[in-house]
Amino acid sequence: MFGFNKEEFSILKKFRTPEKIQDFLETIPINFEPEGDTCLSPRRVLRERRAHCIEGALLAASALMINGEKPLLLDLRATKNDSDHVVALFLKYGRFGAISKSNHAVLRYREPIYKTVRELALSYFHEYIDSKGKKTLREFSLRPFDLSMYDPPRWTISEDNLWFIPEDLDCAKHLSILAPKQNIKLRPADPLEMKLDALVSWTKE
Repeated sequence: MFGFNKEEFSILKKFRTPEKIQDFLETIPINFEPEGDTCLSPRRVLRERRAHCIEGALLAASALMINGEKPLLLDLRATKNDSDHVVALFLKYGRFGAISKSNHAVLRYREPIYKTVRELALSYFHEYIDSKGKKTLREFSLRPFDLSMYDPPRWTISEDNLWFIPEDLDCAKHLSILAPKQNIKLRPADPLEMKLDALVSWTKE
């Protein structure tokens, strides 16, 4: 059962579609990492009821795997003054979609309508802005990152932080979204876009 116990497997098995997986992720509070940086396994996310983007993506990937799909990730790389984002990929009718754990009103679920990973990655470009309104998304991982390369228990149920996954994901080949000249001609987000970007689902207690 990919390392999961019966209870964990039963929980994840219920989420038979990407939509159900996304709905479940929305019930999990955001992980503000009060004890320091984390990269929690799906088992720990289920137990501790908290997750940030890559932790949510790993949980989503494990649910997809349990239900017969490949556990795939996509890395979205931002400028140095902003944070990267990781989503779980899925295919339906030959088109890519994404399951996303985000605390913001943007950078969220994507319907499976994209022919390529690049198309899907580009759909996040205009929403990816920093606190000054600058568009910051710059690169994406070229190919779906397949977690099947690892023995499942190594990442599904580990009690240790899964630092090897973001490290390997970071080493994967990435493609640039912008040509060098385009970096200096981007229009900043307007006040309404900034207001929307500031909306969050969870706040620190």
